[in-house]
Amino acid sequence: MDSLLSILLMAIGSICAASFYVPIKKVKGWSWESYWIVQGVFSWIIVPVLFAWLTAPSGTLGTIISSSPSSAIGWTVFYGALWGVGGLTFGLSMRYLGVALGQSIALGLCAAIGTLIPPIVNGQNLFADRSGILMLIGISVSLAGIAIIGYAAGLKSKGLTEEEKKEAVKEFALKKGILIAILAGVMSACFSFGLTAGKPIQDAALNLGTNPLFAKNPVIMFVTLGGFFTNLIYCVFLNIKNGTGKDYLSVPSSVLFTNILFSAIAGTLWYMQFFFMGMGESMLPAAMIAFAWSILMSMNIAFSNIWGIILKEWKGVDRKTITVLVIGIAILVLSTFVIKL
Repeated sequence: MDSLLSILLMAIGSICAASFYVPIKKVKGWSWESYWIVQGVFSWIIVPVLFAWLTAPSGTLGTIISSSPSSAIGWTVFYGALWGVGGLTFGLSMRYLGVALGQSIALGLCAAIGTLIPPIVNGQNLFADRSGILMLIGISVSLAGIAIIGYAAGLKSKGLTEEEKKEAVKEFALKKGILIAILAGVMSACFSFGLTAGKPIQDAALNLGTNPLFAKNPVIMFVTLGGFFTNLIYCVFLNIKNGTGKDYLSVPSSVLFTNILFSAIAGTLWYMQFFFMGMGESMLPAAMIAFAWSILMSMNIAFSNIWGIILKEWKGVDRKTITVLVIGIAILVLSTFVIKL
């Protein structure tokens, strides 16, 4: 029962994550770098700190931080900064490929790398016991679903004219988008490495009475802090290079308010995936905790493709392509239930 509840919680987080780019589409008059860093202020600074503070026992967040090893904090922020590169390119992958295809490629690689590398680095032989073998089977099923979705994307690309592709995704660029999505997937896996490096911070939270459901929140706060620095540097660079720094003041006050509001909603939705992942992970058997990352990423892909259909990114494709896409989504969802074995 706990395993099913764990998957349900992570599914809620995945729905939030897959939905985060939808409010961004409502932002008007701002360049990509302008709205990306504004939503980042919420998703990587304000909301993580707020949730870490709210879910820690009253007045203990500062004590949790001060009692955590400085090396653990340093490595967590460092991996967060590396993940920040993935966060940047992740946004660009959706810009050039759309919500569905961009997330499928990036998150697929992120799921595999982020799940497999931490236990291997820790010296775990994944073939030595049942849990490790199930982890490998789950990831294999997940990658099969991702490959099928990729095949559906190839059918889509062949079946549409350039004008139809641009209608579905305004800045559609297949080759550029795929290269960026691959880089995004590899670097985004560093978020998982940051969560692993931050285990002493999580232990400090538990020692001070934090509910196990929320003990990962201080760790997430430090990972996203590192990612914020990377994104801030790049977005400010683009603001200067492209002369878009005036974006923040060049729109009417009503538009400025709605832009900030939609960016805040997007940032909050993005963060919620890790909030619910932390809750769900706390309910898994110790041997299967590493599989939580793969579950989250696989469901993110499934729900992002559902959003892709809703947003008409697959408009104009034939029935065969849609059938292949649905099969790929179904296999991804199936992969999450390997944990129940």
